[in-house]
Amino acid sequence: METRGGFYITQIKQLQDRIFERLLLENGIKVSGGQGRILFILWKTDHLTISQISLKTSLAKNTVSIVVNGMVNKGIVERTVNPANRRQTIISLTDYAKSLREQYEKVSEQMNALFYQGFSQKEQIQFEQYLARILDTLTQSLANR
Repeated sequence: METRGGFYITQIKQLQDRIFERLLLENGIKVSGGQGRILFILWKTDHLTISQISLKTSLAKNTVSIVVNGMVNKGIVERTVNPANRRQTIISLTDYAKSLREQYEKVSEQMNALFYQGFSQKEQIQFEQYLARILDTLTQSLANR
């Protein structure tokens, strides 16, 4: 049996990224997809290290560092030295980033409505359970290396 799940996931991700970035621009939010993922995590828990953000977003640490550099330059986040551990840098939201949250969540809702168009609530739940299982398997595989 030929399986195409991974291929479909890759295509969906590419299209979703393009559509989401277009929706962000249409709503006056000048944030890239990668920046949005980091913002989403920081809106839940502000003041995180690069390692913590990397873990929560599944982005590589060097990718997080590069994206954060751009966000600092745009005034979206700021870096401070952790007073408890001077070797650590803490990434925190600026007031500007905090002001984007409501607009960003509206765009996320638009994307979710598009994503699940034609799905029943039961199908949405079942689909997300399958995705969570795949994510858990991949996360465990990476952790076991």
